[in-house]
Amino acid sequence: MAQAAAAPSQQQQATTAVQFVRKHLLDVPPYTPIEPFEVLSARYGRTPQQIVKLDANENPYGPPPEVRQALAEMPWPNIYPDPETRRLRKALSELSGVPEEYLMVGCGADELIDLLMRCTLDPGDKIVDCPPTFTMYVFDADINDARTVTVPRLEGFRTDVEGIKRAVAEHRPKLLFLTSPNNPDGSVINDADLAELLQLPVLVVLDEAYIEFADEASRVDWVQRYPNLVVLRTFSKSAALAGLRVGWGAFPLDLAQYMWRAKQPYNVSVAAETAACAALTNMTYLEKVRNALVSERRRLIGLLEAVPFLEPYPSHANFVLCKVTQGRDAKAVKDALADKGIMVRHYAKKELSGYVRVSVGKPEHTDALMAALKEI
Repeated sequence: MAQAAAAPSQQQQATTAVQFVRKHLLDVPPYTPIEPFEVLSARYGRTPQQIVKLDANENPYGPPPEVRQALAEMPWPNIYPDPETRRLRKALSELSGVPEEYLMVGCGADELIDLLMRCTLDPGDKIVDCPPTFTMYVFDADINDARTVTVPRLEGFRTDVEGIKRAVAEHRPKLLFLTSPNNPDGSVINDADLAELLQLPVLVVLDEAYIEFADEASRVDWVQRYPNLVVLRTFSKSAALAGLRVGWGAFPLDLAQYMWRAKQPYNVSVAAETAACAALTNMTYLEKVRNALVSERRRLIGLLEAVPFLEPYPSHANFVLCKVTQGRDAKAVKDALADKGIMVRHYAKKELSGYVRVSVGKPEHTDALMAALKEI
């Protein structure tokens, strides 16, 4: 007759799932994402149509009409996607002039950042981060048990080239992350500074998520000239495909072979590749939307300059960073706008606690924002 299992002694500790978690993850803070319409609607008691969403740099115009048509006519959603995203990489090669073998596509550029770190960083290895900037670099470094060397930006959010050179010499990092235009301020790095940093013994990762909104050209073709340069791009902003998660990048060929080995085989869905390819068939629409957002950015900055407690910064992206002045609390400003259905971004990070970031929307979104600012 089977006997009941003996009760654990007082000396025995009950097994818990947490004890199997990698130790460095126990203290990693979670990433703070932007919330979608349905969550905001429930919180503020407003329909999505009553919410002006200017907190995530999303494109309010949506993708070209060809995207919805292509998604509706997808022939094989029941079949696994192409693990090499050949159709999209061919289209991107024709658009950028960069040979297909340099190009990879991911489930958003975020996936490519994490994949790059998994392929290059051993526990304890270092990256260089230049805050304030996109916080995903530090988040992914923490997840991969890497260390972050911080080189803060100079006045006006300029890249501290000399500070980076000292940090590379002292700490011998593997990766240097640069964002141009930079999120959250919209500044760009010039050719001379980038070329100087590419002389350093470090892999330079240039994130160009917002390059379509700048007057400067993309440096994606530089990857063919510099063996230590990675350039990242996205369909989330100018092509308005944030919800479908499509990012791409150009990588040195000798690095790309290992990234192909390490990436998940079916990382880009059939729907995502279909949508991205369809978007690229209507460059006239994409350019028209781009020009509308750049024009509205100029208008938005001019209007924000007239708000007594805001100081907007110049921007080359589809957002504007504003310093909150006159003793006003930036988070209180953000919360007051949210109560009126206007969502803007505030950061808990110390270097940005006194700022709010406003995405560029349609003219009617700008009008609603300005009306709300007058009321608060």
